[in-house]
Amino acid sequence: MARALRWAGVAAVVLAALLVLTTALPVRRWRTGQMPVPPLPLMPGGPEVDLPRRIWIDTDAACGHARTADPDDCLAILLLARTPDVELVGISTVFGNAPLDVTDRTTRELAALLRGEGVDVPVYRGAARPLDPRAAPGDRGSSAPETPAQTALGHALAEGPLTILSLGPLTNVELTLRRHAAGAAGVGRLVAVMGRRPGHIFHPTEGRGAGAVLFGHGPVFRDLNLAEDPSAAAALLARRLPMTLVPYEVAREVSVGAADLDRMTAAGGADAWVARRSREWLEFWRKDVGLAGFYPFDAVAAAYVDAPELFSCARVAASVETDAALGWVGRLLGRATGLLVRPLAASAPPVGGRVVYCPQVADSAVHHLMLQRLAPAS
Repeated sequence: MARALRWAGVAAVVLAALLVLTTALPVRRWRTGQMPVPPLPLMPGGPEVDLPRRIWIDTDAACGHARTADPDDCLAILLLARTPDVELVGISTVFGNAPLDVTDRTTRELAALLRGEGVDVPVYRGAARPLDPRAAPGDRGSSAPETPAQTALGHALAEGPLTILSLGPLTNVELTLRRHAAGAAGVGRLVAVMGRRPGHIFHPTEGRGAGAVLFGHGPVFRDLNLAEDPSAAAALLARRLPMTLVPYEVAREVSVGAADLDRMTAAGGADAWVARRSREWLEFWRKDVGLAGFYPFDAVAAAYVDAPELFSCARVAASVETDAALGWVGRLLGRATGLLVRPLAASAPPVGGRVVYCPQVADSAVHHLMLQRLAPAS
């Protein structure tokens, strides 16, 4: 028995060493996370979609709760709170970047600061855990009582078309539509931060950084919002709602650095609060990822809601499925399941829908827009 355990330990060490060595190899596809895929018919500024100016934000804001808790949700909320000609109807909180107690408290702290600046947006507590994948849509999700988020979002949808910006897992949105079926007609567009091409992984250094993890190649991130509740994403795709995916792929074209945070700090108020809670995340990207700035995933999605003409997008087929292109590497890294998009001309996935996918952006224009909204020059 002891001998078998020793051999098992040796095998585990060898396997771990081989995994690390594969990340150290100078193989371009691995280092960039990009496998060859058929091109998408991207349209600058399009395809044109309806984005109602009544906005609902669904967020898993942790914003500096821990060193690896990104501030992107708070940047996104702040950006849309400063966007003219939009009506922020409400904000719902959901688990994801941190437990619900943390995300709800963080969101309310930012909302209180914005209220002091004249932007009064109510916050509603939502789902603390993902959907039960065994539960059918007809059972209303579970026997749990309706959350304040589900009630408020259901009422908001009944009052007129909404653009829902989902910055976390899609649990709240799907549970709301299970309890308020007529609300689906009020979804003008669901904008979600998730999605990728088959075989792609999010490897932010792309061979350019000098982070300490994995021999200087930096960490490999998950498509977290999808991974936290793939059942909710699959259910919403099956509803055929108007949907836009703003993926991690596009976020890497925009970077937030120390000078940007300094400018926000100088502006004071909510800007300074968000900047302060962004500092450790920036330091994580400097030391562990190996880049001078961080990619503001959720803030880029908020910029799409604000100015979609800055993005290049395509209509695609989308499905939540196992990514066979990643093979054993994907399974080992826990990346096998993804919200995968393909050209419409490709063979359609068995279950899924058609969505708009936006993988490219005018990077300097979006960075300028973000600074204009977050910390206007005096």
